[in-house]
Amino acid sequence: MLRSNPHLIEINTRLWLKEMREKHSSPEMTISSIPDEEWLNLKHLGFDIVWLMGVWTCGKISAEIARKEEFLIEEARKNNMQPEEHIGCSPYSIMEYKLSPGMGFDWELKALKEKLNAFGMKLFLDFVSNHTAIDNVFIDECIDCFVKGSAEDYAKNPEMFYQRELNGEKIYVAYGRDPHFPAWKDTVQLNYFNEKTREKMKRSLLEISELCDGVRCDMVMLTLNDIHESAWSWLLSRDGYKKPEREFWQEAISMVKEQRPEFVFMAEVYWGLEWKLQQMGFDYTYDKVIYDRLKSMGADDVRGHLRAERLYQKRSVRFIDNHDEIPSVVSFGKSKAMAAAVIISTVRGMRFYNDMQLRGIKYKVPLQFLDFDMEKNEDLEMEKFYQKLLKICDHPAFHGGEWNLIEALPSGPEDRSNRNIISFNWVQRRTMKVVVVNYSSEESGGLLNVKIKPKGDSVTLFEEMSDRFFPFKAEQVSDGLRLEKIPPYGFYIFDLEM
Repeated sequence: MLRSNPHLIEINTRLWLKEMREKHSSPEMTISSIPDEEWLNLKHLGFDIVWLMGVWTCGKISAEIARKEEFLIEEARKNNMQPEEHIGCSPYSIMEYKLSPGMGFDWELKALKEKLNAFGMKLFLDFVSNHTAIDNVFIDECIDCFVKGSAEDYAKNPEMFYQRELNGEKIYVAYGRDPHFPAWKDTVQLNYFNEKTREKMKRSLLEISELCDGVRCDMVMLTLNDIHESAWSWLLSRDGYKKPEREFWQEAISMVKEQRPEFVFMAEVYWGLEWKLQQMGFDYTYDKVIYDRLKSMGADDVRGHLRAERLYQKRSVRFIDNHDEIPSVVSFGKSKAMAAAVIISTVRGMRFYNDMQLRGIKYKVPLQFLDFDMEKNEDLEMEKFYQKLLKICDHPAFHGGEWNLIEALPSGPEDRSNRNIISFNWVQRRTMKVVVVNYSSEESGGLLNVKIKPKGDSVTLFEEMSDRFFPFKAEQVSDGLRLEKIPPYGFYIFDLEM
């Protein structure tokens, strides 16, 4: 069973396995033969979950399409790589849910799961519900399990449909897509109003659940009935398909959990649908709201989001980096990214980190890349920062304690900088952790509404990120903790024994 507020690391499996092979001089290394010390290093940093992103067999046509994309060709050349050798298929253009041949044999996933479980960690893998690879054999088995158009539809909008022959007849299958973006031309769109599609995908989920402890489900909202209807009913209704009464995810989650009650479902979801999906049975849902507020808004907006309903908070996935976003060290700026990392690492919910984030990689590596020089692009300051932060946040108080948002009052009649302070504490038995972040670009301070009992006429607080002791006179903490001149995007994590 996962502890409360678990820590998850997303690993780009292709690139990491290549790096492991070079590091350990083992060109034939597969995922189950990665040395134990590598997994134990992650355990030492406090990770509960390893999400191996991109382990499934993807389409050959996807790779051919990727190698012709001007953007990917340009990015490969910027990194001194040859497109023909170093660009592959998208890991989200899935041919079948079997381990990619370059990573090992199918049985190795289950072996890795058992190994990680023995170390006290869980293994998560991907599940893509909305679409499959363009050359997936399922098209030949059940063409009606996909959204189809006509020759006329294709003529009007060739960017939306894939033309192919089946049994001597031309057919036009819709590319997979998010309605707000251009089609993903290496994928085809599944028809979720067809019961056969649902049964096929539920079987796939059940098979995956034997190999891992949980799944990160890609773009979950696209397969909700209302959204699927708004995107595709103009085609599906012509073939007589109607919106089902029940949601696919209610059926799928219920089916898997009936056999494996502790299996974990994590949803990538946007558009304000997080709570709806939690109610359908998802254990955790992406919290893009806190990402957007940390990136583009101020302390007031972040605090407002942290006042959300308790269960919603507990089941939210907090992040400032993932494979879809520009690295936070670039998009936020280094000092702001550090302050944001302290916040997402110490609030309630699942704390999500990307492997490149922990190394300070400033470049958004395309998922189609088969190679990338990590060591050359590392930022040692960020790497040391995350190592320290993760060890601090591994303390039981951040997982089994009681969380409380702390009000920051003005420290003086003319002071308004308290509005820039985000503060909260964790209390577990005799331990209190007090987190204070100046989430602004100006020096700030405030009087924190937290009770600290001095022993005698003074009290000394230990600040864990800087390894410094802060001495206070008894009268300085009698009405709360007064902190002044906190630097722009400065932060403290105080440790108190009560």
